[in-house]
Amino acid sequence: MRLILGISGSLRERSFNTALLREAERLAPEDVAIEVADLSGIPLYNRDLEAADGYPAPVADFRKAIRGAEAILIATPEYNFSVTGVLKNALDWASRGSDSPLNDKVAAVMGAGGRFGTARAQLHLREILIHNRVLVLPREFLVSRAGEQFDDQLRLKDDEMAQRLLRHVTELASLARRVQPASV
Repeated sequence: MRLILGISGSLRERSFNTALLREAERLAPEDVAIEVADLSGIPLYNRDLEAADGYPAPVADFRKAIRGAEAILIATPEYNFSVTGVLKNALDWASRGSDSPLNDKVAAVMGAGGRFGTARAQLHLREILIHNRVLVLPREFLVSRAGEQFDDQLRLKDDEMAQRLLRHVTELASLARRVQPASV
């Protein structure tokens, strides 16, 4: 079983990006499990908090979840042509130290947003991930006009979009398998 950690750049209760991760979880192949991280308890990055007594518990849990996953799947909205502060803050905490759990990790990015999807946020996210040598799947996955793409239960309306999402997850799992074979 391949474990992928899903990370949403939104804390909204009815976030389209969290919904996209939930759809990825629902559609994932049988040999892939997706677990969605909770970023709501992660404090704003402050080196004093890190130095005082190790990492705060929500940060330590987040880092442990990244370390335990074979790959990460990040869904981000686009705010001001970039990723959200919530996501950047979580990645700042995760990127710290020579033992960062992000180091050499395999990832895929995606996003649900407005007219242009989240293209600029995804590009900026790729630049952020370079710091930890994260190998990012070279394919974009954009959901434009997200409000029209999800139903009232936050499920994708379009079967073709759902199939594209399944391919995105399958490609991430395949990349993780090639880069880091499962232990026997």
